[in-house]
Amino acid sequence: MMVDLVESYLAMRRACGFDLKSEGRCLLGFAVYTDTRGLDHVCRETAVEWATLARTVHQRARRIGHVIRFTRYARLEDFRHEMPVAIFGSEKGPRPVPYIMSSQEIQQLVQAAFQLGCHSLRQHTYGALFSLLACTGLRTSEAIHLRYQDITVDGLVIRNTKFRKSRLVPIHETARAGLERYLEQRRPYAPSDDHVFVSLRRKPLIVKDVETAFYAAAKAVGLPYPPMRPRPTPHSLRHSFAVRSLERCPDGRDHITKHMMALSTYLGHGNVAHTYWYLEATADLMRNIAERCEAFVTGASS
Repeated sequence: MMVDLVESYLAMRRACGFDLKSEGRCLLGFAVYTDTRGLDHVCRETAVEWATLARTVHQRARRIGHVIRFTRYARLEDFRHEMPVAIFGSEKGPRPVPYIMSSQEIQQLVQAAFQLGCHSLRQHTYGALFSLLACTGLRTSEAIHLRYQDITVDGLVIRNTKFRKSRLVPIHETARAGLERYLEQRRPYAPSDDHVFVSLRRKPLIVKDVETAFYAAAKAVGLPYPPMRPRPTPHSLRHSFAVRSLERCPDGRDHITKHMMALSTYLGHGNVAHTYWYLEATADLMRNIAERCEAFVTGASS
């Protein structure tokens, strides 16, 4: 039965570290759809028919993409499985343009966070959190899951991140001092919880809490929210860190390659291509790329 083959495929990929929650549900739905039609192999027409049941073209493209990857696995044992064609286009839409914050905007945002609400713990929590996100490029989820033992002499230990990998993030002495100041104020408030950042409920922060505080601080300093254009979000602090790091990249092909690999590791990207994407984020970086390409074509590059 197709269901058994799909479960075997999912077990193999999960053993390699993939989560596959939504993709797993999707493929099991395809397997049931195929089994009810009495088929024991992937049929190209059936795959397209099943994918068409999705509401949007993007969802249909994702369904076909899931089936294509599954079919590659299935054909290793049985060539009767027919490889579907990605007739609905790419399953991955273009990444949204990030909002890159200036140094002044980040400073104003952090200052506004230190004035949020009337409770000093809330003020210090979000002031320290946004400062840490801005100077390390951590994901919001990584920061709010930090525990006391993750602050080491070598830096912050980020455990079981987005791609189930842990990494060490070195931090500047000023960032460490800021964290220590916050912890001195935070420890007496919720001594039984070892999370670094806690809410007024004496519980670990959740993403929704962070978003609410960020938008309140952003509104207080007048960050723009124009329609149909990039808007600042908590993730903008990570984007801004990555772009400023690239802007400080030293010249020279070898230096650039090493810098990109180091930044990709520091940010915890699963693919270095995700780091190269930031090269398109600002006009300055695009101008640098154009100048280097021109130098290469004219023979002026090293």
